[in-house]
Amino acid sequence: MILNVSGRTDIVAFYTEWFINRYKEGYVDVRNPFNPSLVSRIKFENVDLIMFCTKNPLPIIKYLKDIDKPILFHITLTPYKCDIEPYVPDKTKIIEGIKEISNIIGIDNVCVRYDPIFISDKYTVEYHIKAFSKLCSLLNGYVKKVIVSFIDNYKNVRSNKQYINDLPFTEEIYKKIGENFSKIAKENNMTVQTCFEDRNLTKYGFIKGECISAELAFKLTGKIYKPWKARKERKCNCVEMVDIGAYNTCNHLCKYCYANYDEKQVKNNIKQHDKKSSLLIGELKSNDIIKERIK
Repeated sequence: MILNVSGRTDIVAFYTEWFINRYKEGYVDVRNPFNPSLVSRIKFENVDLIMFCTKNPLPIIKYLKDIDKPILFHITLTPYKCDIEPYVPDKTKIIEGIKEISNIIGIDNVCVRYDPIFISDKYTVEYHIKAFSKLCSLLNGYVKKVIVSFIDNYKNVRSNKQYINDLPFTEEIYKKIGENFSKIAKENNMTVQTCFEDRNLTKYGFIKGECISAELAFKLTGKIYKPWKARKERKCNCVEMVDIGAYNTCNHLCKYCYANYDEKQVKNNIKQHDKKSSLLIGELKSNDIIKERIK
C-alpha cells in the first residue's frame, strides 16, 4: 500500500504530531468522505511507501529519521501573495526546508509542484516565468522534477472569483509557459511535467508523466503497482494510493483549493482535532463500522 499524506488536506503543515502519534501506535483510522460511518483502519505494517504532499514541510523534518519506510515528498510552491494564499508561511523558509529534506532522503525523492497556474492582471504570464526561473535557480541541485498544473473550475475557485479574477487560457499562453518553463527547467538540471491534465504540453518541451509511476513505485518498494482505476478515464497513469486526510480541514485557506469548500466547516473541523485520536478529526463513534484495509 502507498499512503498519500495527503491530497485532502495538509497533514504535514498542521497535523504532524497527530501523524507521528499514529505512526508510533501502528495504525490510523480514516473516515469515508462519502459515507462517514464507514472507517478504514490502516496498519503501517501494510504500508510500503509514504508520499507527503504539503505546502509546508518544516514541521516533519525533525521526525524523518524515525520513519522506517520509503518516503516521497511533493511540495507545492507557488508565487502567489497573501491575497491568494493567506496563511502559507514564508517561502524562503520553505525552500530551505526542501534543501534539507533533499539532503536527508535524496534528490530523487523530492518533487516540487508549481500548482496551480492561473493568469490574471496581477499574476501575468511574465510574472510566472520570472517566479519559476527564480524557484528553479534556488533549488538547482536539490530537486530534479517539477510538476505543473493549471487551475480548475472547482466550487471553491468559483466562490473566490473576486480574489482570483483569472483570465482565460489561450494556446499562445500555453505555448509561452510551456517553452519558457521547459527551457528554465533544463538550464537548472530539472524536468518539468504535467499530471492529471487534459492539456498536453509535450510539443513545448514538457513531459507527460505521473506523480508516482509504476516504475518509481517498484524502484522504492520492490512491488508492482497497477495504475489508479478511478483516474484512468482522465488518462492519469499514477499508481493507486490511499489518502488518510479529510476535506475541509486545511488552514492554509488558499483561494484556489479544491479540498476546502466551506471555511466555516474548516474552522469547526479544526476545533475537533485531537492529536491523540486515531482519526484526524473527531473520535470514533459507537455506530462506526471499522474495516481493516490492507491494500
